[in-house]
Parts: sequence; C-alpha cells; structure tokens
Amino acid sequence: MSSEEKVYVKIYNVGSEVLVAVCDREVLGKRFSEGRVSIEVHEAFYKGTLMSISEAIKIISRATIANLVGNRIVSEAVRAGLVHPNAVLKIGNVLHAQIVRMV
Repeated sequence: MSSEEKVYVKIYNVGSEVLVAVCDREVLGKRFSEGRVSIEVHEAFYKGTLMSISEAIKIISRATIANLVGNRIVSEAVRAGLVHPNAVLKIGNVLHAQIVRMV
C-alpha cells in the first residue's frame, strides 16, 4: 500500500462516547473553503496513527461519533455503508462527513 492510501486516525474517549477523527494523509494541516463554509484540518485534532483505509473503516464502525475529511476516507465510508451519500459535504475540493450514532 502506498503512502497516499493511508489516513490519520485519532481516537478520543469522552465519557461513554468514542469520537474518531480521520483524514486522508495529504489534507492534514490544510484549509478548504466553499462560499461561507470552511474547514481546517488541524494536526492537533486529526494527527493520530497513520494506517490503511481498511483499518480506519474498522475503527470508524465502532465509533459513536466520527469526523471524516478527505475524498478517499469519505468515499470508502460511503461504500462501507457508514455514511449516507446525501450526508456528504464537498468543501472546496475535499469531501467531509460526520457520523453520530444514537445508542
């Protein structure tokens, strides 16, 4: 697997919630804008363990909250049935999605 196919995954345990922040490797530290909407992919929030997309999908599937930024990770989350295609935002040239599981 090439480095371009890896994503950063950072896991936060907050009470009973498991929040997972995941971004494609190349979007870390960048800012994207679309009209009045923008997103900044801060290293402090997203830069965790570098891993394969398939490993990240397994972790996302167990999270109660997930914040995803990047065309590859968001597209794969849609393919895996974790994100509805209509819930995906395109901000500039990058895809963004959030998952919240009500348990």
